[in-house]
Amino acid sequence: MLQQVNGHSSGSDAQGRESLREDLQEFLGGEVPLHQLDDLTKVNPVTLETVLRCLQARYTADTFYTNAGCTLVALNPFKPVPQLYSPELMREYHAAPQPQKLKPHIFTVGEQTYRNVRSLIEPVNQSIVVSGESGAGKTWTSRCLMKFYAVVAASPTSWESHKIAERIEQRILNSNPVMEAFGNACTLRNNNSSRFGKFIQLQLNSLLVPRDHQMTGAAIQTYLLEKTRVACQDSTERNFHIFYQICKGASADERLQWHLPEGAAFSWLPNPERTLEEDCFEVTREAMLHLGIDAPTQNNIFQALAGLLHLGNIRFADSGDEAQPCRPMDDGAVRTSALLLRLPEDPLLETLRIRTIRAGRQQQVFRKPCSQAECDTRRDCLAKLVYARLPGMRLHPALPWFSSPRLLPALAPQVLPFLAGLLDVYGFESFPHNSLEQLCINYANEKLQQHFVAHYLRAQQEEYAVEGLEWSFVNYQDNQTCLDLIEGSPISICSLINEECRLNRPSSAAQLQTRIESALAGSPCLGHNKLSPEPSFVVLHYAGSVRYHTAGLVEKNKDPIPPELTRLLQQSQDTLLKVLFPADPEEKSQEEPSGQSRAPVLTVVSKFKASLEQLLQVLQATTPHYIRCIKPNSQGRAQALHREEVLNQLEACGLVETIHISAAGFPIRVSHRTFVERYASLRRLHPRAPPDPHSPSPDEGHSEGSPHAEQATLRALLQDILHTLPALEAATPAAPAGATPAPVHCGRTKVFMTDATLELLERGRAQVLEQCARCIQAGWRRHRRREQERRRRAAVCIQAAIRSWLTRKHIQRLHAAATVIKRAWRRWGIRMAFLASKELDGVEEKHSSQAPRSPSSFPPPLAQTKLLRAVTHLWPLGLVLANAAVGVHGFPRKLVVFACLQLPVGSPSGYTVQAQTAQEQAGIMSIRALPQGSIKFHCRKSPLRYADICPEPLPNSATGFNQILLERHRLGHV
Repeated sequence: MLQQVNGHSSGSDAQGRESLREDLQEFLGGEVPLHQLDDLTKVNPVTLETVLRCLQARYTADTFYTNAGCTLVALNPFKPVPQLYSPELMREYHAAPQPQKLKPHIFTVGEQTYRNVRSLIEPVNQSIVVSGESGAGKTWTSRCLMKFYAVVAASPTSWESHKIAERIEQRILNSNPVMEAFGNACTLRNNNSSRFGKFIQLQLNSLLVPRDHQMTGAAIQTYLLEKTRVACQDSTERNFHIFYQICKGASADERLQWHLPEGAAFSWLPNPERTLEEDCFEVTREAMLHLGIDAPTQNNIFQALAGLLHLGNIRFADSGDEAQPCRPMDDGAVRTSALLLRLPEDPLLETLRIRTIRAGRQQQVFRKPCSQAECDTRRDCLAKLVYARLPGMRLHPALPWFSSPRLLPALAPQVLPFLAGLLDVYGFESFPHNSLEQLCINYANEKLQQHFVAHYLRAQQEEYAVEGLEWSFVNYQDNQTCLDLIEGSPISICSLINEECRLNRPSSAAQLQTRIESALAGSPCLGHNKLSPEPSFVVLHYAGSVRYHTAGLVEKNKDPIPPELTRLLQQSQDTLLKVLFPADPEEKSQEEPSGQSRAPVLTVVSKFKASLEQLLQVLQATTPHYIRCIKPNSQGRAQALHREEVLNQLEACGLVETIHISAAGFPIRVSHRTFVERYASLRRLHPRAPPDPHSPSPDEGHSEGSPHAEQATLRALLQDILHTLPALEAATPAAPAGATPAPVHCGRTKVFMTDATLELLERGRAQVLEQCARCIQAGWRRHRRREQERRRRAAVCIQAAIRSWLTRKHIQRLHAAATVIKRAWRRWGIRMAFLASKELDGVEEKHSSQAPRSPSSFPPPLAQTKLLRAVTHLWPLGLVLANAAVGVHGFPRKLVVFACLQLPVGSPSGYTVQAQTAQEQAGIMSIRALPQGSIKFHCRKSPLRYADICPEPLPNSATGFNQILLERHRLGHV
């Protein structure tokens, strides 16, 4: 939509703007300035003049977008306005709760389309139709909308989805430079005019979250590429951008490889010195690389394009003899083009100069030399055939952006695709010389205008009447008569041109003009131009009258492709041409059918009409949004608005009628069932009062389950929902006091409302959903807290039980260990006492036998028992004392050793022991001699855990390992 303009405005323009401001001030008369009116429905009165004044005032104030009811009017600024399309502004419109409250912008239409997809209101699929004249800014508008969708719809939920979204976004954005390089050219009215139509289908998929949509794919369908521009251009126009990009942006090595020397002149490349902003070769190469076209494939494409340029330099000289073929004037051009296309030179030259004819029942082959004009035609046909396959790329495996719509395999099982279509077609054209291309282009614009008329101007008003709304019809301009003239049945312009192609006879321009004027004389849209020196006819289109020249119409409609040209291209050794022109083994049996079974010729008009019908079927299955691009002037100058040109465009597109219908109509229409299903939750805000028992039931007289009963139930629920609107308006913070209620009407099967009413309902629904979400969150949090408390109590009980069990186990282990220690201690004590008693008993017996005593000298039994216990427990001490020095009054050491170890006494007479000593006299007696020195017992603390725990002592046993038991009884003879 933007165009770089050099230079400054003249003084006359400044004076014109000053007079315009004075006229505006006089017209306003103290009212709101026109440049502040964002919607043309607020202009009073709504006429072509007032609408033009408002648009002119806004254009002067650098405001280029204005709402016109259901349509957005976009004026081409013809200058760069970068801040108007920045990513920050895109996110602002995307994040705004009410984008309609912001200034009019193409982002408003894009965001509304995106939100309609998210809201799942039928029909879910959305489309944006960008229309206008050539040079009005449709291509720029489509480019900005694609970038907007790529920015706002790339909100993935995982890292893998993020990479997929980034890749798709980059491919979608990079498809623009490639399509514009191969499909756009500089024309009389526009430096970047689209010479083909395109319908871009953006696929937005809903993941696990219904309101989370992201872009997962795109498909582009093209219509009627202007192939004739490759070989034929006007003197002031240019060829496609890609040829100029190659010649200006190729490196030195690439120029040498593609045979493009500096200053090379090509007959198919007019105006090479004119440089445009689109002549950026590196941008195109980078975009192709992002689209998956590697460097070798790019090299093959550019080499084929260079070969077409050299093919255009081939000129033939008239031989003067019909039996002799024409001679090429430059053999170097033939050699270079054959080298670049990798075709054999001799078959190439032979195919261009000699025509093969099959005749007779035996299909005899005749070779007829072509005339100079036929040679030029076959050369142009070869170039157009190759170039037509390059932008389409449908057969090329490396170019997936022109494939049919499909989902990504990784997301296919989880997502449901939604379509957001973006239609950008060539605008209405009227040149001094108009041919078949302009007829098809204007025919497409007529079909789109009829779609707008049928969908909005006519269908809405008829629907109001059918639904029972009070409506006064607004008159509008219907272009159905013009469409009947072009495509009607049984006779129309297209049918007559196709019939001329089927007759297979030399076409005559004057004869075709006569047939059209005589067969369609009754049509009011067919005009006559008696003063035209060339055969032509005039069609009164909705945008103006256009004169079409009949010369060459039939030949262009046939678009003949000699089979020998296709066979020649199948012989190419180039990898790209092999893919674009695959060899078909069954082609030979099908290319020459018999005369009776010959299939009808598929003409250009027939193919274009079929593709256009398919496009309209897609549009009819979507909710359309319209953007009308207006061209302020034909010269492309900034801040210059020519009133007559703009007035003609406003009148042609029916903008005033659109404003009238939008101001009085209801753009939002929802069926009763859909309305109830979506807004039934609003009844929670204001519960319904109990029904009057005396009032008749709505289902009275209808059986349960019948359509009438269901419809009555829906209407009752519908009335309950509509009764909540006053309360919603009162609860709106920005609602002024005493505001009028929201306009909404309930028809027989649908609910009609405005955008403001829809916004109010959506706000109330969001409020109810927020309350429900809060209730759900509160219940969930309460349930979660209860579960946490229950789990905490259970954990405490489990921990207490485990600790109790562990403590019991620990005590049981302590008791078991103590029991083992005591048992071992007792066992050891008993064993030591037994050993000591055995040893002492033997010693006593021997002493008794050697030294007889009197009965009175034996100790009493109790004293003997205690003595035995003392000897038993203290026999290790005896061993220690035996090694000590003999005391003055102690026992002999030898005797003590004998007594402890139960050894026999050496002397038969024994030993006489003095019983009475000082100690005995003191009352202390022991079986061991007192040591002369001190005896020290060193006890070290045991590392064992229970070593210091002594088992319970026996009442008649000595305790302690080192304790010396002193007996107070006197011992007798030992």
